[in-house]
Amino acid sequence: MTDTYSSLSGDLAALAPRLAAADATIRRVALIELADDGDPEHVPLLVAALADADAGVRSEAARLLAGWDDANVAAALAARLLDHDVDVRTAAAQTLSELKSQEAGVPLLPWAGHEDAFARSAALRALRELRLPAARDPALAALTHADAGVRREAVGVLGWLKAIDALPALAGLARHDTDAEVRRVATGALGFAADASVAPALLAALGDDHWPVREEAATTLGKLRLATATGALIATLEQDIWQVRIKAARALGLIGDAAALPALIASLAHQAGNLRKEAAITLGEIGDAGARAALDVATADPDPEVRKAARLALGRLEAA
Repeated sequence: MTDTYSSLSGDLAALAPRLAAADATIRRVALIELADDGDPEHVPLLVAALADADAGVRSEAARLLAGWDDANVAAALAARLLDHDVDVRTAAAQTLSELKSQEAGVPLLPWAGHEDAFARSAALRALRELRLPAARDPALAALTHADAGVRREAVGVLGWLKAIDALPALAGLARHDTDAEVRRVATGALGFAADASVAPALLAALGDDHWPVREEAATTLGKLRLATATGALIATLEQDIWQVRIKAARALGLIGDAAALPALIASLAHQAGNLRKEAAITLGEIGDAGARAALDVATADPDPEVRKAARLALGRLEAA
């Protein structure tokens, strides 16, 4: 290992013996000092440390490589996704998830179809925000994987790619996947749809047994401004837990249907201040004069945030 660090010069030359020390703690600390220098020429030395005999050094090297958007770095980190030590695998996965350039993500494409579930989900997660078109096919194939984590990351890739041809499969996951978190992310991914074809899946998700799925469904229905969902959103606003009701109120504000006024006005009396505030905001967005009396009352709400929202909503009514 001494030869590996023989290229160090100047002040860093003193690090060479410590980087090759028998004591793993000394090697790890020296590695941190090397990374602090920030010299791109030392990146290969950090990559070499990924093969250190000590798991602590390997995991430290994986963390220290964060921010280096380089294909060779990504390839080396991907190999550590199969490390026998869980901390090393986790550190490599985290650093890969921070990649920003598509070029650096290319070496991860084969890993998006790897037989190891952890490696596959980590690669898909890293590819998600890179929006590499070549990630579409492995992501589609991963939607039926036995591991829920793999399916979840595959949904993320397709959502960021806005893969229209994946909408039927995503709608199916939103309705029927056995894992609640997969259903939730699939429900959110339907937000890039260009028409109402996903409405049945979203309305079904609005009745899911798990409230985060219902919350996501309300958010997505509002994002798509699906007027056909008004009735279902009103029912959600009237009957669900307050966290979901808030999202339903926001969605109704985006849709802008005055049919929601009675349910929104009733929400101004709910015990949850956040919901009362959201109801006031939404009434202002809809802009129907029928909400004026209820908003006048809300200006005396015990919660200052609700009072402020009510005043702003009344201002919007006056300006309409």
